[in-house]
Amino acid sequence: MRPSEARSSGASGPKGAAGAAAGAAAAIVALGVAEGIRSLRATWEHPVVSVASWIVDRAPSWLKMFAIRTFGTADKPALLVGTTVLLIGFGVVIGVFACRRRTLGVAGISFLAMVGVGAAWSRPGASLDTAVPSVLSGLASLLTLLLLLHTVASGAAEGPMPERMARRRFLVFLGAAGAVAGTAGVLGRQAAKRFDIGAIRARIRLPSARDSAPAHPTGTELAVPGVTPFITPNRRFYRVDTALAVPQVDPERWRLRIRGSVRRPLTLTYRELLARPLTERDITLVCVSNEVGGPYAGTARWLGVRLDELLEEAGPDPAADQLVSRSVDGWTAGTPMAAVRDGRDALVAVGMNGEPLPARHGFPARLVVPGLYGYTSATKWLTELEVTTFAAYDAYWVRRGWARRAPIKTMTRIDTPRGLSRLRAGPVAIGGVAWAVHRGVDAVEVRIDDGPWRRARLGAVPSADTWRQWVLDWDAPPGRHTITARAVDGTGRVQTDRRAPPIPDGASGWHTIVVNVDP
Repeated sequence: MRPSEARSSGASGPKGAAGAAAGAAAAIVALGVAEGIRSLRATWEHPVVSVASWIVDRAPSWLKMFAIRTFGTADKPALLVGTTVLLIGFGVVIGVFACRRRTLGVAGISFLAMVGVGAAWSRPGASLDTAVPSVLSGLASLLTLLLLLHTVASGAAEGPMPERMARRRFLVFLGAAGAVAGTAGVLGRQAAKRFDIGAIRARIRLPSARDSAPAHPTGTELAVPGVTPFITPNRRFYRVDTALAVPQVDPERWRLRIRGSVRRPLTLTYRELLARPLTERDITLVCVSNEVGGPYAGTARWLGVRLDELLEEAGPDPAADQLVSRSVDGWTAGTPMAAVRDGRDALVAVGMNGEPLPARHGFPARLVVPGLYGYTSATKWLTELEVTTFAAYDAYWVRRGWARRAPIKTMTRIDTPRGLSRLRAGPVAIGGVAWAVHRGVDAVEVRIDDGPWRRARLGAVPSADTWRQWVLDWDAPPGRHTITARAVDGTGRVQTDRRAPPIPDGASGWHTIVVNVDP
């Protein structure tokens, strides 16, 4: 065995704790350097984002639903934090093994770098240079690990005094590695701001609608404390999608392509889209992952180009029954052609509540098709529409077991009082929202304990494409009470009491809460 190998293995090598610290430092350097490098080009992703996105794309539906139920809208930060912690943990393990044999450290970090390379190349629109952040951060990590291990190992073989000096050098280098990682990360974050689309979006002035939204009739807002507002502010509108990092799409480079089984394929720029006649409508969107009584529904005033007009211009094949929409990050949704050509207000939306779409809600353009769950109708960061058939193509969630066609189910939610809340005996307002998008809500009925169903008072609505507020006045007696609500849609069909999970075509069942009323 060569002397250099003897120094790097066995009892004379660096201690396990030093190896663990070196491995953790190497991983942290990789994170910081990757942040700095990926900021050099808008199309580059941080390796953690690439790996986490790869996990999301391949995770089973039940696991994704578990993440949404457990973390809510914080599911994406939770995954990114978890991936980061795992990377540092792997670094610690690699560092410990590298104490015995440096080749194990080289192999371990090379493996992690190749995972990042593979994940980067698996992303939609990836090119050869997409893997640059993974490669360079992997090299920086490897150099850090080898330098730190060599510092301690060289002192350990030369006696007590040099070993103490080497330990001090190790701590100095460890601090330097942390400084490098932190500096690279901070500089990268600052440099990445030039790709932040917020400033560009703020300068955009949307044209006025040719076809404005109907005015809200008197009584749309019931003004009941605790009941969800009729229009959901942009900052409070739910966000459920598979994008771990919000795409920053430059509207000057953005294109919308309409292709597939059409006679005249179209390509539109953002300016050309804004120059077309625009339609404005209030429409409620609902996520299929919404549980009974859940928060993933919202109503906004959308501004956009009618989808049926764009399709007619392209000339779709009469045999086509599916419109596949694609996001810039490769996500797909399949919308029944019948639903976008039956006269409903399906839009390629560019505005939301009087301003350009927020980046997190699809800027510069997204799809909005009333009456269908979002996974079949609400593609954000829209870049392509393909006319095809259901037999020819399965969209993202359909490949994972969801239904191809997913009309929004009739649903009622009790907003106030909250479940398990304590109330005072006497007058209590029971209120909430109900939706049966594109069919409308004709009635909401409320039952207290095992009593009769009572009709709630309904708020007015501008169309059948929005949810509807409701309220029932209740003289609450002391005790523990169960409150149940159900809706009747515009066709006269009563909301089903059959409990069903979100998979494969949306949750169902009556929303029921329990409250305690004090004397």
